[in-house]
Parts: sequence; C-alpha cells; structure tokens
Amino acid sequence: MENGIEKKENGIEKKENGIGIEELDSSIKVKITQKSHVQPRKKLGRKECQLITFDLPYLGFFYNQKLMIYKHKNDEFEETVKKLKEGLSVVLEDFYQLAGKLGRDDDDGVFKIMYDDDMDGVEVLEAIVDVNDDGNDDGMMVCVDDLSSKDDISAMKELLPYNGVLNLEGLQRPLLAIQLTKLRDGLAIGCAFNHAVLDGSATWHFMSSWAELCCGAESISIQPFLERTKARSTRVSLEIPQAPPQPDLSTVSAAAPVLREKLFRFSATAIEKIKKEHNSEGPTNGTIAPAGPPFSTFQSLSSHIWRAVTAARELKPEDPTVFTIFADCRKRVDPPMPESYFGNLIQAIFTGTAAGLLLGHPPEFAAGYVKAAIGAHNAAAIDKRNKEWEDKPIIFQYKDAGMNCVAVGSSPRFKVYDVDFGFGKPERVRSGANNRFDGMVYLYSEKGGGNGIDVEISLESKAMDNLERDKKFLMDGEVV
Repeated sequence: MENGIEKKENGIEKKENGIGIEELDSSIKVKITQKSHVQPRKKLGRKECQLITFDLPYLGFFYNQKLMIYKHKNDEFEETVKKLKEGLSVVLEDFYQLAGKLGRDDDDGVFKIMYDDDMDGVEVLEAIVDVNDDGNDDGMMVCVDDLSSKDDISAMKELLPYNGVLNLEGLQRPLLAIQLTKLRDGLAIGCAFNHAVLDGSATWHFMSSWAELCCGAESISIQPFLERTKARSTRVSLEIPQAPPQPDLSTVSAAAPVLREKLFRFSATAIEKIKKEHNSEGPTNGTIAPAGPPFSTFQSLSSHIWRAVTAARELKPEDPTVFTIFADCRKRVDPPMPESYFGNLIQAIFTGTAAGLLLGHPPEFAAGYVKAAIGAHNAAAIDKRNKEWEDKPIIFQYKDAGMNCVAVGSSPRFKVYDVDFGFGKPERVRSGANNRFDGMVYLYSEKGGGNGIDVEISLESKAMDNLERDKKFLMDGEVV
C-alpha cells in the first residue's frame, strides 16, 4: 500500500473513490468516480531522455488535449475500462516515456524525461456525465449525439483532464492523463499529453498503437523511434520559464475580447470546389509561388481560411496579417527521421502580407504565399532556426504566432477516425480547450474516411459572427 493506493503486479493500480462533481455547463455535470495510475506492465528500470531544441519551446504551453467520443453499450463500461487499462499497461512498454515525468539537470539546467519503475505512470480518471438536478450519477441523460453535435469545445471541457495545466507541471505530474467518461449510449475518451514531450504525429502513433493492442494484437505494428537526440543533440540550458496566460473562452471581459470557437465541416465537394478555385488560373498567376505542381488541398484550404478570417476581422488595408503553420519536419531534417519518431519534430513556419493585398488579389495570391513558405522550409532553414534559438532560447507564447494571425495545428492526414479500441470507430474527434487563442485552427479528416475536412476555429466573438455569415467561406451551403 502506497499513499492509500495498492499496486497490482501488472502495473495497474486499484482505484480511489469519489473525487467530486465539476460543472461542465449549466446543464451538464461530470462526476469523477475513480482515479488510478497505470504503469508499463514489465519492469524497465531507470531511463532518461534529453529534451531537445524541437521540444523545449513548448514548455510554457499547456497540455495538448484530444477528445474522442464513441458509441458504446452503457452496461459494459466497467469491463471496457479494465480492457483499456490493460492495453495501456502493455503499450507503455514501448512508449514508456509517457509514463515518466520531466526532470532538470542541476548542473547545466537541461530538461529531460525521467522514468523509473517506482513512478506513478499514467493517470486514469473514470467519470460519469449527468444533467440531473437531483444529483443522480447514472449519466443516462447525455447521449453521444448530444456531444457530437456541439460546436463549442468549452461546453465539453470537463470531459478532458488537465484543463489549464502547464507542460512545466510535468516536473510533478504525469506526462499523460486519460479520462474515461460513461455516457448514456457511449464513452468519451479524453487525453491530455504533455506537449513538451510529443507532437501530433507522435500522439496519434501512440493512440493507434494502444488501440491495436486493445483489439487483440500481440504487439504494435510500428515501434516508436525514441532516440530524439538523433534529430538534434545540442544541450540547451534553460531557466524555469514564466508561462503565457491561457485564454479563457468563457469569461466576458470589457478589457479583453471574448473568444468563440466553432467546428466547420467542409464536405469533399466543398474541398474540391476550393481547390479548383485556387488552381483555376495556375499557381504562378500573380503569386510569389514558384512554377510547379498545382496548389495542394492543404495550401488551398489554408488560403481559403486565411482570407476569410482576415475579412471577418475587418482589418484596415495596411494592417499586417500572418499565416503560421506548425509543420512536421521529420522528412525535412538532414538526415531525415522516420515517421515513427517519438517526440516533437515540428517547427513554426511564418508568412504574411498586408490585409488589403491579401483580400485585393484572387485566392491563388494567398495560396502562393503559403506554398512558398512551405517550400522554403528545408533542412538548411530548419538548422538555421535551431541555431538561432539555441543562441537565444525563448519559450513560445501565443503572441509569437504573429499579428492578426491564423495558425494551423493538427493535420487532416492523421487517421484519427481509425482509432478503434474494439467497440467501433469514434463518432467525433476534437481538440480540447487548452492552447486556443484568437486565430488558432485545427484540421481533422472527416468521419468515414472521405476527403472532407473538419475545421475547428477559435476567433474573437465579433469576427466569428462575421465568419458564420460569410457565404463564400461557407461555400454557399457546401459546409455540412
């Protein structure tokens, strides 16, 4: 018995009871009923891994949250939780870094991941959603369809753990927390990953590997590449940084604009229409993009969003507007890293122009800026950026994304709707409320494996009102 928690031999701890009730919104409450920790099933000993230049700038951000909502039989919740935890204990043998904590070398201030078998491991919360005023905790009033139809993630944020928790708190907290919430006809899986430890590609590699094991696989199909110093070995000394303030999407303040968020679902037909519009005159017509292939789906959709948000903000013609991409560098660095590289291997790419120029030219003008910025971000550019940061390291803040920015994270190439733990594919996949700011955009593939794309956007309230009325942005009803 340790701190009132009894550990099992397979690395799964017995549960603690009753954590209390937290309000989700005026009609929904979440009650955390059980808390436990999961360790790798096998003893692995003590391990350490240095955080590198690609990881360190995110220490001042918040845990990266992902929410997956599934159809599921209500009376099988406890059995499913057991199965998920057993699968988690196995997958952590390969992804053991997520079962550790952050550490800092006292001699030179270098941050690292520390793991040993005595650490708690991954935090797992079990919960029930209930809207009953009488306090009943059967969760029978909240359906999967109720949650799947919501545009505003802040209304669902209590389905996710570690709201407003800094990556720096990984010095004391687990690097991964998972909340399993029972619904009337389903299950919500909310995850919070320490963003100083991994990026989106690594996140979904872990999720798909965990699902594989829960479906009966004896081992995962793709092993994680854990040697992050192969990508960058420079040791960077850092003081404990001050964190940027987290935007509060629910608080009305006269001093600060209120943010709203919305999920726009662009059908495959709408995406094809956007791409065709951007390529109607060719990629070199009046743009800075070099001659070559047509604009890609990503470049076309990015331009479409950038222009629409700029118009919705009602900027002056001379006001700057910046487009930012958190780009995967696995194939851009020299030597290239495998797709299975586990860690952060992303870098922000910036481009921009004046609002009047962006909106005064045809769509391919904006797409040309996006294409040129992506094309220029080669191994030499990445190395130059790394050396500049290492000479004067700074921890990223939201303002660093650029003035009047549109910043794109996540990617529609992530196969988020293929994450099946044995009870079907998710009905909806969303990003959590953490790390959202004015202009933050998350892209996901549509459910069903088609070519549609879900676009999550956070904007100042008035700008979002304007965007919702923009028929050209909405493709005249092609958004579903």
